[in-house]
Amino acid sequence: MTVEIPEVERVVLLVDDMPSSLDFLVQALDQAGYTVLVASGGESALRLLDLSVPDAILMDAVMPGMDGFEVCRRIKAVDAYAHVPVIFMTGLAETEDVLAGFAAGGVDYVVKPVRIPEVLARLATHARNARLARLSREALDIGGHGVVLLDGLGRIAWQSPQAEGWLTVLFGSAEAAAEWLRGLIADPARDSGETRVMPDGRSLQLRPLGPAGIGETMIFLSLRQPGNVQPARPALSTLTRRETEVLSWIAKGKTNRDIGDILGMSPRTVNKHLEHVFEKLGVETRAAAAALAIREFDPEP
Repeated sequence: MTVEIPEVERVVLLVDDMPSSLDFLVQALDQAGYTVLVASGGESALRLLDLSVPDAILMDAVMPGMDGFEVCRRIKAVDAYAHVPVIFMTGLAETEDVLAGFAAGGVDYVVKPVRIPEVLARLATHARNARLARLSREALDIGGHGVVLLDGLGRIAWQSPQAEGWLTVLFGSAEAAAEWLRGLIADPARDSGETRVMPDGRSLQLRPLGPAGIGETMIFLSLRQPGNVQPARPALSTLTRRETEVLSWIAKGKTNRDIGDILGMSPRTVNKHLEHVFEKLGVETRAAAAALAIREFDPEP
């Protein structure tokens, strides 16, 4: 099953203190079908984001006043556009500078002078992945679920609005929620998840789903009404953690090659896990397996 993203207008925000020096890049982006917004500094970039949320941001790392790293940190602190991938453009190629960009929330970087084919390739990949991730996460909230992503340092990198509301009620702050979630994913005895009772008597189920990207871990949240505690479905409860991870990515429309890249295994190994999943669930197709996975997380029987 392959998830297709409809072709829509793609918008890129270019942030550079000397945008005129990148006219060639603007023209190349325009020819590639992007609408390009240009900001000459960090403050103007943040003002533009209040008006229009782009699909991706190309950010100069070194600018007078607010540098690109600080702009990126501020972008990632706002839920409305924290999902937008930031690609740094920099003449700084030292390891510490690259790491600073990733620590600020950037997803990639290109070295100046930029090479157009490289920029277009990286931009297309990150913009498409971000759009797919956003649509998937919004669909979870619409379906009565929530999702949280922890980064490699155990911080909340992203949370759906519904998940944020539930965790705030339970823990009071993002820091307290992140600390509890770090303990959840670090404890092998809690692989199958944990249930916490909300003040109104409803039960919030929190279940780790494994890696969601480089250094990220996904936690799935599902709210159940009082007295509506469902026993685990026998077929799904027999899956190993790795088989559960494979199934979760099948449900998101990923191919075997995609899942292999995410989980660090060969497509052949993914297929072997999938064969075991089919056998244990008593299904013959990816779509049927995905449907069972979705029902597993459905709080309403």
